[in-house]
Amino acid sequence: MNGVAAKRGKVMIERPDRAVIDIGSNTVRLVIYSGPPRASNVWLNEKVTARLGRDLTATGLIPQEAEDLALSGLERFAAIIDDLGVTDVAAVATAAAREAENGPEFIAKVRALGIHPRVLSGVEEATTSAFGVIGAFPGARGIVADMGGGSLELVAVEDAACHDGISLPLGTLRLPALRADGGASFDEAITAHLADAKWAKEQDGNLYLVGGTWRALASYAMHKQDYPLTDPQAFCMSPQEADATAAELSEANPDDLTSISGISSSRASGLPDAAAMLRVIIAELQPEALVISAWGIREGLLFEQLSTVARKQDPLLSAVTHFTTPRGADITNATLTAAWTAEAVDGRNRGSERIRLAATLLTQAAARIEPNLRLAHSVDWALEKRWLGLDHTGRAMIAQCLRASCGSPKIVDEYTRMASEKQLHRASAWGLANRLCRKIGAGTRISLTGSALRREDDTLVLRFDESRAYLMADTVESELANLAEWLELDHRMTVGLS
Repeated sequence: MNGVAAKRGKVMIERPDRAVIDIGSNTVRLVIYSGPPRASNVWLNEKVTARLGRDLTATGLIPQEAEDLALSGLERFAAIIDDLGVTDVAAVATAAAREAENGPEFIAKVRALGIHPRVLSGVEEATTSAFGVIGAFPGARGIVADMGGGSLELVAVEDAACHDGISLPLGTLRLPALRADGGASFDEAITAHLADAKWAKEQDGNLYLVGGTWRALASYAMHKQDYPLTDPQAFCMSPQEADATAAELSEANPDDLTSISGISSSRASGLPDAAAMLRVIIAELQPEALVISAWGIREGLLFEQLSTVARKQDPLLSAVTHFTTPRGADITNATLTAAWTAEAVDGRNRGSERIRLAATLLTQAAARIEPNLRLAHSVDWALEKRWLGLDHTGRAMIAQCLRASCGSPKIVDEYTRMASEKQLHRASAWGLANRLCRKIGAGTRISLTGSALRREDDTLVLRFDESRAYLMADTVESELANLAEWLELDHRMTVGLS
């Protein structure tokens, strides 16, 4: 059955409807997706660490053992796809299949399994990864650096487009041979390769890091900092912070890294060499910041398939709406609630409307959770669930809003590592205002259109239409008082909207 969801009675059951097979130089992976096209959910993620490109530098061939392991995994992947009835399948192969002398023979064997991969050129690989970053970070500007087992792709991104893509033979499986002769020669070799991408030095903006090894590097940095989050998506480092982290990792023993959450043994083995290369990249490109992107080539394939209209959709609101609607939230009511609270909690200080709307949707969904579970569950949604189009400041603000909507507006100290106290104070006001909405006639459209929340000089005034005067309960006034106190205002309830 195709489509995002199947309906059985009153229960909506989400079904997978698209898949990507990525035949990389290090891993062969199947990812099956469900959910909204603009912000896909991972339904299944399977991989085989075949290391097809491990001998590219030495022999130029895909080893027989690696080929057998990859084909075995791909045969299983094909069966899973068939069993699930997923027909929208994109399959690609990258550096190992592209560069190995026996790559064409390997691809022929893959096609005999019923899988028909497109062997990407280096530029196509770079461009596809760039579209993954554009999909995850609307407005992305800078350089995408996607590192796989066989190659490092660099491409410039700006204005929702990419240009000047290049593939360099600097994958994790190739770096050990380059580094074997010592630090100076290694740095010189990396610098020489980067000279083929002179345009990258002229591109302003961030350095977006794509690939499992970079995510492992971020996990190391987050662990060292005792960072409040565990998901590396959108984790940001200054060039100085990244260089210091890379300096430590470049001398690390891989066996000592595997105890850190987010660093597997296969990633740990390549981290020191990758970190050493990153130091050279930072020095050469001098980016404004380094940002981790969990989206790359696979998600880029999906993003490229979208229409122009779909590409322009907000990935955060698309994902949050999809997540919260089955949990009792309603985008129309959330929009009304956000508009009802806007003047009181934000006044002229706008600019976070999309984050506030996302927080409002999550607040509505959280209201359906059993009260003693509500705070922990809803905060986990904000901090631990992977949201696109949202930086860690936005995550902290949404978490603070959800805490306030559960009656705990006090600013959490560790959130101040991601957002300013002023931003978190505003977010708590959002949550208290949403809590007030819920008290006024359960936050229904009729109760909100029959009332208005306004700042009048130094007083927060809750006005009711005469026909809704019966909503002026003590519990409503109590929530109004809490919000007003938080905003350092007096408060008053009155009849009459004018």
